[in-house]
Amino acid sequence: MAAFHPRALAFCVAEARPMVLAISAMRYLTGVALALPAATAAASLPQISQGAVAWVLSIFAVYLYNGVTDVMEDRINGSGRPIARGDLDARVAAAVAAGAGCLALVATSGLPAPMFWIVAANLVLGYLYSGPPLPLKSSSGGTVAVLCLSGLLSYLAGFTVATAGGGVAAPTALVLFAGVAICWMVFVGVPAKDLSDIAGDAAAGRRTLGVLLGERMSRQVMVGAAVVLLAGFGVAVSLLRVRLGGVVLVLAAGVVAVAVAGLLAAPRPGGEDRRRTRRPYGAFMGTQHALHLTAFLSWI
Repeated sequence: MAAFHPRALAFCVAEARPMVLAISAMRYLTGVALALPAATAAASLPQISQGAVAWVLSIFAVYLYNGVTDVMEDRINGSGRPIARGDLDARVAAAVAAGAGCLALVATSGLPAPMFWIVAANLVLGYLYSGPPLPLKSSSGGTVAVLCLSGLLSYLAGFTVATAGGGVAAPTALVLFAGVAICWMVFVGVPAKDLSDIAGDAAAGRRTLGVLLGERMSRQVMVGAAVVLLAGFGVAVSLLRVRLGGVVLVLAAGVVAVAVAGLLAAPRPGGEDRRRTRRPYGAFMGTQHALHLTAFLSWI
């Protein structure tokens, strides 16, 4: 095995994508916040913090392992992540990912019993997504399935810890928010991410949405899905009378940002520019953070 050097851990964090780790923590905390009205016995702050550590460690393990398996695509696409640029040995990253997965399971000790299985299920999903023999990331259907299930697990983790595993029904606001957030991730985030990775995904034999539909159609699907999602969510919030009006406004701003970024990402003479094609993904990710922050602050 390659030698471990002091900077390797920092490179591992960078490979696992700090923005993804941050939004994963925010999903968990939003699950906690929106669950509190239904909690029979609110969890203590140390328990909530411990649950966050366990959940984020599992996401760290999953995304770091994904980076290990994505080297060829990342290099073709011009990714600047540590493994692709040669700053982090893939064998070291794989070992750290395995260790983080074990620590995630250990970190569930003392939490409600379902948390162990929630974290374990997320780790299994992560392996099925990236690992042999048939990685689910190779198809758009597999990608969507994993994103939906992992997204649901993140909110379930927060809800489980907040309610001390009490078996109470999830509040309407949590169910509605989780639904719209997962749809935003799947129907807007997936095509947005694919825009900058089409060449590498095609070379690796992956049948992603971008590869199947092409760059132009992917942008149209992304913007159309964002508009439909906003309309449906706005109607649902109004009819169900849940306190998510601020989230609707943030989503509306996000739809505009994604639409503008999609227009700016259109091909131009002179060759491909990865920074330009990454703009829709940046707009999607920024909106995702803002949605969760708004929901969290409106309920605590």
